[in-house]
Amino acid sequence: MPEPSPPEIPPVPEHPPLPAPMRWLLLAFAVLSLTMGIIGIVVPGLPTTVFVLMAGWAAARSSPRLHAWLWRHRLFGSMLRNWADGGRVSRRAKWSATALMALCAVVIVLTGVARWAAILACTCMACVLVWLWLRPEPGR
Repeated sequence: MPEPSPPEIPPVPEHPPLPAPMRWLLLAFAVLSLTMGIIGIVVPGLPTTVFVLMAGWAAARSSPRLHAWLWRHRLFGSMLRNWADGGRVSRRAKWSATALMALCAVVIVLTGVARWAAILACTCMACVLVWLWLRPEPGR
């Protein structure tokens, strides 16, 4: 039986060029965000998806080459393409965020953080999770 062909990757969206100083600032922001996203792969509690989305946004406006690389990347590309396709977030990303935020909430509660700070942090995480779970999911 022949192997199924990989799904077609849509073309990289293009954006109008910005003035050079703004491009440099956005490129620095894109690289910083991508670095934080990569660190987030191994550091619990640091969100990978959010940083990759910010890197993609900034790269799209500052470096077509970096944006094209992110868009086609095996790990990061699907996040950017899903988000570009109506703000979609995969169920796997939703469960991963839920598990990591639950772990962070447990750590916050068990480490004796000031009660007001623990309540504030847990409330913020709960609001983000509600918003995240209301996002549409990509089609199969």
